[in-house]
Amino acid sequence: MYKPGRRATPGVGPSLPYPVKAAVTRLRSAAWLARTRGNPDDTSLRILFYHRVSDDHDELAVTPRRFREQMDYLASEGYSVVNLPEAVRLLRKGAIPPRTVCLNFDDGFLDVAENALAVLAQHRFRATVFVATGVTDGRFTFAWCRSRPRLLSWEQIVELDREGTLEFEAHTVSHPNLLLVDDDRARAEIEGSKAELEDRLARRVSAFSYPAGLFGERERELVAAAGYGTAVSCEPGVNHPGTDRLALRRRQIDSRDRLLDFRAKVGGGHDTPLPLRGMYRRLRYGEAARRRRASSRR
Repeated sequence: MYKPGRRATPGVGPSLPYPVKAAVTRLRSAAWLARTRGNPDDTSLRILFYHRVSDDHDELAVTPRRFREQMDYLASEGYSVVNLPEAVRLLRKGAIPPRTVCLNFDDGFLDVAENALAVLAQHRFRATVFVATGVTDGRFTFAWCRSRPRLLSWEQIVELDREGTLEFEAHTVSHPNLLLVDDDRARAEIEGSKAELEDRLARRVSAFSYPAGLFGERERELVAAAGYGTAVSCEPGVNHPGTDRLALRRRQIDSRDRLLDFRAKVGGGHDTPLPLRGMYRRLRYGEAARRRRASSRR
């Protein structure tokens, strides 16, 4: 049985080189603008997610200036920005109001509270933050971070969750690549994060974020068995009332995104995955990575 402790975890990190991803993003945004003249498709629910809001030189960090610009754009265009529980409620009703966007933050970095919270509160926007409980309390660290940015403390998480602009949900215990761990550990990561977060927040935790969006049928079944009603991936696309609640789609916003890129992601210009994306992720994170890990133990 897997027991949390100070040990190495099979983590996940950056993928394609930043300049390549930035160039592809800008080409797709320009194509969207030419095709639609900037008119958004607002008939379905899109979930946007961030990691950090900071001036640090980090591919995952959107600068505070750009974040404010993005939120101001949503407000000026009449968007309703909701957290994940409200988004799921709308999906269950079967009627998504036009110009509704769901907002998430992964990992629980402190700069979300320092640089994003006031902007969200100003516009009366709501967002969900997913935290890896064992990283939050120092039992583990993110495998890809040489110098990890500061995280929200448990005291801050509890206070913010009660305040209401941000609400907190589960993101495993140690943030591993779930595809690479055995059944016992995968179960402990998924069940443990729920139990620990519920104990801290004194309420039911109902949503889960797969680390780096990596999951298969086993992980989905473990999430369902743990009692979650909702889980989010990193697969791009829109969400309809019939979308699998344990595999909701999200589109990441990161440091390379200009306002046009943000508008295109909100408006439907980046709904489809890039060609060969699925193959690349399977080779890097899935069966091929699992075989390499097994070979390294021999």
